[in-house]
Parts: sequence; structure tokens; C-alpha cells
Amino acid sequence: LCGRRGEVSIPNTEENPGSGKVEKKMPEKYIREESMIRGPKFVVRLRSHTVYENSAIKLFCTVEGYPTPQVKWCATDDTAMYTAVASNTHGQASSQASIIVKSKTFSPELFCCFSDAVLPEIKYTKINITFTETFDVTFGKEGDKATLTCRMTINPNLANLQPEAMWYRDEHLLKESRWVKMESGGGVAKLTLTQLAKDDEGLYTLRMVTKGGDAVHRACVFVDDGPPPVPQAPGAPMDIKIHDANRDYVIVSWKPPNTTTEGPIIGYFVDRCEVGTETWMQCNDSPVKICKYAVQGLFEGHSYYFRVRAVNSRGIGRPSRMSEPIAALDPTEFERIHGEHDVVTYYDDLEDEGKAPGPPSKVCASETDRTYVVLSWVPPVYHSKAPMWYYIEKLQVGAGSWQRVNTKVPIRSPRYAVFDLLEGKDYQFRVVSANMYGISEPSEPTDTFYVHSGVPSAPGQVIATRETDTSVLIQWVPPKDPNNLIGYYIDFCVKGSKNWTSANHKPHKQTRFVVHGLTTGETYVFRVQAINELGLSDESQESAPLSVRAALKLPSSPYDLSLLYCDGESMVLSWKQPLRSGGADVTDYYIDKCNVAKKTWKEVNVPPIKERLHKVAGGLTAGSVYQFRVYGANMIGLGDASTPSTPFKCEAWTTPEPGPAYDVTFTEVRDDSVVVEWKAPVYSGASAITGYFVEKSKKGSDNWSKVNESSVNHCYLKVSICGLETGESYVFRVRAENANGIGLASTLSDPVCIKTLPGKTEIKCGVDEESGDIYLSFESCQMAEKSKFVWKKSYQEITDFSKGIAVKTSGSHSTLLFKNPDKEDLGTYSVSVTHTDGASASYKISAEELEKMLALSHDIRNPIIPLKTELAYKILERGRMRFWLQAEGISSAVTYKFFANNKELVNCEQTKMSHDAATGIIEMVMDHFTVESEGTFTVQIQDGRGKAQSSLVLMGNAFKAALAEAEYQRREYIRVKEGPHFMEFLSIQVGDNASVTLVCKVANLKKDSVFQWYKDDVEVISEVPADLNSGVCKFPLTNFSKRDVGLYKATITDDRGQDVSQIDVSGKAFDDIINKLSRLAGSSASELSIQCTAEGIMLQCHMKYYTEEMKIHWKQKDSKIAASERMRIGGNPAMATLEIVEPTDKDKGMYTIEIVDPEKTHSRTLDLSGQHRGKVVGGLPDVVTIMEKKTLSLTCTVCGDPKPLVSWSKNDHEVEPSDQYVIAMDSGKFASLTIKGVSLEDSGKYTMTVQNKYGGESVDIIVSVYKHGDRVPDIKPTPSPKRIMPPTVPIVIPTAKNVAGRLVK
Repeated sequence: LCGRRGEVSIPNTEENPGSGKVEKKMPEKYIREESMIRGPKFVVRLRSHTVYENSAIKLFCTVEGYPTPQVKWCATDDTAMYTAVASNTHGQASSQASIIVKSKTFSPELFCCFSDAVLPEIKYTKINITFTETFDVTFGKEGDKATLTCRMTINPNLANLQPEAMWYRDEHLLKESRWVKMESGGGVAKLTLTQLAKDDEGLYTLRMVTKGGDAVHRACVFVDDGPPPVPQAPGAPMDIKIHDANRDYVIVSWKPPNTTTEGPIIGYFVDRCEVGTETWMQCNDSPVKICKYAVQGLFEGHSYYFRVRAVNSRGIGRPSRMSEPIAALDPTEFERIHGEHDVVTYYDDLEDEGKAPGPPSKVCASETDRTYVVLSWVPPVYHSKAPMWYYIEKLQVGAGSWQRVNTKVPIRSPRYAVFDLLEGKDYQFRVVSANMYGISEPSEPTDTFYVHSGVPSAPGQVIATRETDTSVLIQWVPPKDPNNLIGYYIDFCVKGSKNWTSANHKPHKQTRFVVHGLTTGETYVFRVQAINELGLSDESQESAPLSVRAALKLPSSPYDLSLLYCDGESMVLSWKQPLRSGGADVTDYYIDKCNVAKKTWKEVNVPPIKERLHKVAGGLTAGSVYQFRVYGANMIGLGDASTPSTPFKCEAWTTPEPGPAYDVTFTEVRDDSVVVEWKAPVYSGASAITGYFVEKSKKGSDNWSKVNESSVNHCYLKVSICGLETGESYVFRVRAENANGIGLASTLSDPVCIKTLPGKTEIKCGVDEESGDIYLSFESCQMAEKSKFVWKKSYQEITDFSKGIAVKTSGSHSTLLFKNPDKEDLGTYSVSVTHTDGASASYKISAEELEKMLALSHDIRNPIIPLKTELAYKILERGRMRFWLQAEGISSAVTYKFFANNKELVNCEQTKMSHDAATGIIEMVMDHFTVESEGTFTVQIQDGRGKAQSSLVLMGNAFKAALAEAEYQRREYIRVKEGPHFMEFLSIQVGDNASVTLVCKVANLKKDSVFQWYKDDVEVISEVPADLNSGVCKFPLTNFSKRDVGLYKATITDDRGQDVSQIDVSGKAFDDIINKLSRLAGSSASELSIQCTAEGIMLQCHMKYYTEEMKIHWKQKDSKIAASERMRIGGNPAMATLEIVEPTDKDKGMYTIEIVDPEKTHSRTLDLSGQHRGKVVGGLPDVVTIMEKKTLSLTCTVCGDPKPLVSWSKNDHEVEPSDQYVIAMDSGKFASLTIKGVSLEDSGKYTMTVQNKYGGESVDIIVSVYKHGDRVPDIKPTPSPKRIMPPTVPIVIPTAKNVAGRLVK
């Protein structure tokens, strides 16, 4: 940019204009200030003047252009036109001004003409400006476009008196530029920020200026960092400024960006771009650590733009907005052109040549920093034509002698920046002047200069206070060590989150700041950092947490005081709460009273009243008239008093009709209806209240009409459109009725406009898709800081939440939940939101709707997981069986169970279970699929509340096919593997003879293959050796009982490997064995028999096997017998016994033994009741083997009542008593047959018959006689049932012979 300033001086003039001497001052140097201009342009034009004669006058103008314009002056005479003509190679421009010279001669006539005149007062037209639309706090990002708009009304709107729009940023007037565009007119003022940068952040003010005043609006603009070139790179610096521009260097300064979320800045790069080009060049090779840098190597007379980029460990950030253009020029040229110099003549011809200049004076530091200082001085008086220059010398205090700073580059201007100073050191400076003839004496040294260092200390205490419902005012104590403080950055975060956010992206200079854009109701903490050119300080301590709410105020006054009852000694008052609570709940009320006759106000209550209903008792005089007023109070303090009530006379109410209802309110305002609510009267009259009538009137009218023709017995009424007009405002009042008539009217309600609230919403009824709870949901279209949701049933507030009703509220949304609803929950539900303009709604739940929702709730609470495939199987290698299914979708938290024939399987090596949440597949791999696996397989799945079940039946031919395929796969696996293995895994066999055996089968054996048995990992030896030829291996569990419980394992091993099979004989497996033994024992149980013992009698029941683990019960007359010292329950592997010790008559009766298996109960009975037929109780064997010539004695116990007769027979022929055959009966119950010297002929079937008059029975015994030396014959007993004989009447009495020889009692 080029420019020069021309001036002309005109000496004293009289009547001879044009005779004055004109001298021009046209410096040869030029300076660039703004954008380069080719042709001449007058920046400051000539100005016309009117002066008295003999006065001096100077004409000034400023012209710009490049190359430097030449200015010529033209004049005619003193009272004429003066012209300045500026020209260069690109053209010319001119500016004119006239000078009028007046005479100083005094004219009395002229003075008299005006002495009596009264000058009128100048009055400006008052123009009122009202903003109808304003801009709010604006948030943007770097690179965005933002427009601030204000619309207004202008009254009067005069075309020639339009207001001027003036825009300010932080109190600095804005002008049109490439970054700022302004529009004004037609009642609209716009400011457009074409490309946002953080330099644009600040407080914007619009002033609409008129001659009569102005209208002002303000709001903040915040600019966030744009997207960085590299993630987590720092933001752009800002506020780029140029200092100390000189011929070949400039000093560039900037402000650092905020680094709340990025890493610390390690330095900056400064770039330059010559005006007229688009090429940016980096000025410094390594990052500079402070926010100031001297750019050297510039070309004199050239203009440049500058920008700065910040660097951190992640990379280089966005560049700053480029600076204004600056020219590299000698600053003295700028001062000469723009200074107020009166010099009009050079005195070059008056100086002597050949002398050295004098020393400079007044050397001082005009600007200091931690690494450089800018020195300035006053040049010596110098008039020689020889060029003069300067040298700077510095002295580090305490470090030696003076050193010359600029040895290579002579300084021609009286200002210079000295760099590369050491931090924390003291320096002094002096200057010498020089020309071609010599060097002057040094100037006086400067005062000692200390190079400071360090960032500011952290700011002090940070205090946050409420501002609005979306902003907070932050104030803090400045740092103790500011160290050339630039400003502050403010950060905030939600309490407990530690996710800090920058509140400002441009340093803020004051110690108070309003943080905008916060969430209402959220709690935040704040911190502050101080900034200087070295960087950011430590963070301040965090402020105390603060919830974002509007600042609290005092409440407004209560209103509409009314008298509800008076008994002559006290009065019951009510009133309406203040319309404005001041941001806090109105919790307390205070009442004053005034005796109208005395006109003195007194307090009624000292303790505050919490409700809007109060009984004033005491201090009242019957028959007196009183007025009352009420104050409301919140946490801030006491609000204004209400308007005094109408006068109330203190006299008892005796009317039979009811008193007035009170607290008449309205909810659910719609275009066609409104719900009116009220509270019952305090005074009911002479009888109980039976109903209410509601009356309405248009606002401002005295015409009242009934809303309901018949009374309602509840304190609410929905008024429909039939009596209302949409958009009209109404007031309501209520009258109570009893048997004596209709009572007084209530105080009027507040006016209500019958119009739906904008954005109104209704209650939604549904079933929660997650929990299955039935709900009523309402979202309010309005919410205030203190708003609360009030749920009601039949317009009575719900306060009992013990029956499964719950309220959940979040923000503007509230839900009423029914956990287990029933018929009692039918009815109308309503909700209202306090501190709003009437946000409310209602909903009626019908029986039909409730039934549908209950069904849906059941389905949600018991959901079914959809399956893609049902349970299926696949045979794997080694004959393993994979059972699997696929669900539509499952989570990683899914649980499942597999069952085989209703027996739950466990996840182990034999049955491995797994699932894949990604595919929805659930599987179980069964390692041993055998004959016992036949049956039904089931899987049960649960995922959250969702459930599913699938079954697979493998029975009959389907099972056989699967088993055959599994065995084939196993054989193939073994054939390939060629090692010893189990062809049949361990299993339990229960034989028909009640034997229990572990059985397995091995194959592919060698001679050195070894088979071993283990119980609980301890080797055991089987009674039956392993048959490795057939491969069948058995392990008998003789006399199976609890002692056999354990984990049995069989191994087959050789040099090719080992195979293992194991079985757990416990739990269910043990119970299954006992059940099978019980079934065999029960089916083989003999009839009960009696055996005499030394202590009594023993009931015996023979069976294939007995063990105490079986479920065997003894009963007497259907009563279970418990084991005791007299009743000894026991047995051995061949029979179960019940021994009765010392039996008595009480032990008579029917005895039963019950043998229980899972399918059937086997029972045997014996009657020991006294009058019984003859019986063989026990003692006789089924088979007897005896060597010849031995004595055989067959003895048994018999019983019967009366005592029976006993007879013996051989091969169905009666045995006659003889010397060889001796028949005897001892004690009436022990019968015996003794055969002496038995021979082979004595072999045969012997039969004993026992009989009395009630009948009897016979028993067979097989006797086998063998010779001495022969092998004992192996005769297996074949139990034959006892033969029952019917009673014989009359009983034949035996003869004496029979008595003596055959029958023995």
C-alpha cells in the first residue's frame, strides 16, 4: 500500500489573494498500509474553510497509490478554489477546497438586527424502535456461515430519518470486510459472518442509532474448532497481529487455542504469503514455543499476509485466519507521513559536511518479552547529506563488556528489536550513531532490563451462580502471577463425568463469564485456565457443583382471599397461591388482619402457615369487621402482600344451606371441553351435602348459567362444548347443595380460554414391551424448573402405592405403572403438570380394554423364543451323537437344559453342551450312544424372559437306525485307529436271580492287552476274571447294598493306547438297581410263615433277594409297624423277617408285608388272630439229602385254634408209627417225624397235614437218601405251594390207636 500526505501553508493574507507563498512537502519514501492500490486515491480529501483576514491556515489531504503518487497544488487567489492533483503511472485524482476570507470590521447595525432575536430550540424527532425478532446466543464451527438478524418496527417510519445500524464485537465497531457483511433497511438489520473463525467469537451488539436515542440488542456468538487435519491435533490459533513492522522484519503475535480435549501444544509454525500470490511459505524450521515470532528476511516495500499453525504430539492443526496485509517499511516513513508535523522546509544547505553525528538520546525499551526487547531512541540533530545509521550495544549485567548487536546490518531507523536474550538475565543497552565520517559517542545506557519467563499461575477460587435455565455465571480470582496475561479459557463438564468441554474458544479478558448452551436441570462443575504468550497455566480448582436453573426471585403476592366459615370467634380463610413462585416452591404463608374500625394491621401468625387454608382464632371480636392480607414466602424471602380482602364481619354462620366451595381450578383445557375441580365447603349447613352445581360466565360478563342441570356428587365436572365457545375465556364458580337448598357460590376461578394448549399431548395406554407392565404414559408439552406430575384417579390424587401402582418420571415424561392390575383399577385417570399453563390429560380404562392388555401382558412376560429348527440329531465320528437346534436369536446369557427320558443330563465329558450366540445354535454331543439311550430327548431354553422347548423321539425303528449308524461309525473309527477299545461300555445288569453285575465288552485286543477294574480310582479285583477271548468282562456286586455305591471304571490298555469306560453307581443309578431288586423280590416272595425263636415268634417271607435298602413295610391290622426292641425288623439275603418278642394277646391280628417297587406293591398276609385253621408256621425244608443209615428228623411248628391234629404220609400213603418211624408233638406246637437208620427205600415225598375244625393245610418235603461214598445228589428245590384244606364239620375224633400211633396233639 502506498500513500503520502500533502500539506500547504498559507501565511497572513489581506485583500490580495494569491500573493502567498506555497511550499510543498513531498517525501520520497512510501509506505504500505492496506491492500495495494494502483491508481491514486484520496483517503482524506481537502476541506473548505472560512477564516478572518490576517489568519494562518493549513490545508491537508492524504493520498494513496502505487507507485508513489506525485502531488501538485493549484490556486488562483485567497478567496478562490485550491486544488491538489495526485498522479502516477496508473492515473490521477484531484481534491478541491475553497477558502473564504472575512473582514474583522465591526458592524453595529448587523449586531442590532440580531440582538433582539430569539433563536428557536432545536428539537429532534423522537423515533421509537421496537425489536420484534432478535438473534439469540449462536453456536457455530470454524468455516461455517452465520447470520445475525434483527427485525424491528420504526415509529414514525420517515424515509429521510432512517436509523443507522452499528454492529460491535466486544465493544469494537465492525466494518465491512471479506469476513463481515452488513445489511440494513426495511425494518431489518443483518450481520453475516461469511466464514466463521474463532476470531469472530464474542459479544455482538446491534445499536440502531437515531438523533433521539438508540435501541440496543446483545447476544454472544461462540465458535468451536473445526475438524482438524489430523485426529486430536490442536485447534487454530487466533487474533494474529503484526508488531514493529520494519524494512526487513516484522513481529507476529497470536493467542493460543484451548486444548481441553487435545494434547498439550509443543510449538507453532508461522507462515507468510506475499500479497498478490497464493503461495504460503513456512517461516520457522522448528516450532516456536511462545506466541510471538520475529519474521526476518522480508523484502523492503513488499506486503505480506501471515498465519499460524499449532503443533502437538498428534500433528499440525488448522491454520489461523490470515492477518491483515502489512508492508515491510521503515517506521519513520510512516510517522513522517501520518504524524502532525509542521515542518515545511528542509535546511540541507545550512549544515557543514565532514563531521560525525552526535549521540542518540532517550534510549528506552518500548516493548519487552522474555526473549527479545524493542529499543527506541531520539535521533541526534543531524542535517548532513551523508547517510546516517546506528549500532546497538548490549551488556549482560555481571558478565563482562559491551557487545555490539548488529555488526552486519546497519540500522537506519531509530527503533530496533534485539532477539536471543537469555531468560532470567539482566541487560543494559546503548546506541551509537555513525556516518561515513565516523562514530559518535555512545548514548546513555538504559535502565537494567530483566527478562521475565513463565506461564501465569493458576486462577484462584471459581464460583458458579445461576443465570438462566440454560446458562451459568462463572467468576474467579485472577492468578497471583499474571506474567503478561492474555486472557482465560473456561471449561465445564457434567458432574462425575470428567468429559470436559470448552466454554470459549477465544481468550476471555475479564474474570467473569457466562457459560451458555447448558442443559436445564443438569449439574455441572467448572474450571478456568489463564493464558499468556508462553501457553496455558494449570487448571484452577473445580467449582462447587451447580444445577442449571433460572435465578431465584421472590414470589408474587397471593390473591382472592375468601371467607369459608365463621363461628363468631374464629374465621376460616382460603386464598390462591401466587401466580409466580420465583423459581422456588412457595412453602410458607403469613397473614395480617385489620380491624376496619381501628385501621391497624397486625400479624395473625408468627410460625409460617404451610397450607392455603387457615383458621384465624383468637384476637377477634364478635360483630367487628375485619380485612386480611397474605404474604407468600419461598427460600429467597418474603414476597409482596396480597390486596386486602373484602371486609368480613365476625358473626356466626347459622344458615341451613352449605357454605361456599373453594379452590376452584381447571384442567384438560381443549377446544371443546374443560374439567373443573374444587374442594368441598368447610361449612356444610344444617344437613349433609348431597351434590354440586357448576356455573359459568364469559370473562367480564355478569350473566351466569348452570353447566349441569342435575347435581353431581363428586368434586369435579367435565364441561363439554355444548355450553362453550372455542377461543372464548370463561370463569367458573361452584355451589353446594344439601337437603335445605343451594348454598353460597365459591370464589371465581381464574379465567380460562377454551383453546387447546399448543403442542398438547394425551395420555397413552399400553403394555411395556420389556416388563409386560400395563402403563399410562404422558409427555408434557411444557415443563418448568419446579414442574411436577400429579396423577389422580377419579380426580383424587393417588397417594397409596402399596397395591402395585408406581410412578416413574424422567424429564418431561411420566408413567403410571400397574404391576398386577385387576377390576379395582378400572376408572378414569388424570395427570396434571404443575408450574405450566395447564398441561394435563385424562384416560378411562374400561373392562374390555383391561382384559386385552392383561392378555398381551401375559404374552410379554412369558415370551417364546422362535426356533429356526427343532431338535435334531447328527451322528459324528466315533459314533458320538450330536443333538442340536437353531433359534432365531439368542444372547450370550442364554441358559439351557437337556433331558433324556425326563432325566436331566449334566454338562460333562459324556454329554458336552455348548452354544453359539452368533448363529443361535445350541447343541449337546453324547459320547456314548447305546441301547439304553432309546427314548425321548428334550432341550429347554431360557434367554431373559424368553423360553422355548423342543423334543426329539428316538424309539422303535428310528432309534434302531440311529444306533446302527452310531455303532458303524464307532467301528470305523476303531478300525482306522487300530487300538483296544470298548465295544460295549459299562452297564449294569440285574439278573432274574437278583444278582447285580457290571458288564462291558472290549475288542481289538492283543496278548499283552491288560484289563483292570477300579472303584473310586482304587483298583479292585473282580470275582469273575476278565474273559479277553470273548471280550466280555463282568464285575459281580454280590449281595448288593449301600456299600457298593461308587464310581466304577474299567480300562483296557496295551502299547497302542488305552480306552476307558466308567459308570457312576450312585444317586439315580443306585435307586434304579434297588427298584429292579424290589420288583424281583416282590414277585418271588413266599407266603408268610411263622418260626419259633428263643424269645418269641418270627414271621418270615422268603424271596430271591432282600436288602434293607428296599422299600419293605410290615403292618399289623393296616398300621405300619415301627422297628423296636419288641418288633425286630430285619432279614438276610434270602428272606425278610419280623420277630415278635414275648408275644401277647395284643399281638394277635392280621400281619402284612409290603414290598414296593415303582410299578407295583407286592403284599403277603398272615392271620394271627386266635381262631384259626391249622397251619404250618415254618421249619420244614423243601428238600432233604441224607446218607443211609443216618437218622432223619423232620420238625416244624404248627398252630391253630383249637389245636390242630397232625398226620404224616409218604408218597400219598399214611405213615404208621413204628420203631423206625417216630411221630411226636411237643408243647402242642412242635410236630416231628423221626426216621431211624434211613435206607434207600426211605427216599420219596413226605407230606405233613395239619387240620382242625376250621380247616388246615399240607406241606410236601422231598427226601433223598444216598449211599456212603457216593456224590451228594444235586437236587434243586422246587417250591410247591401249600395246599389249603377246607373245614370239616363235625370233626372226627381220632381213636386211641390213632392217638397213640398216628395223631399227636
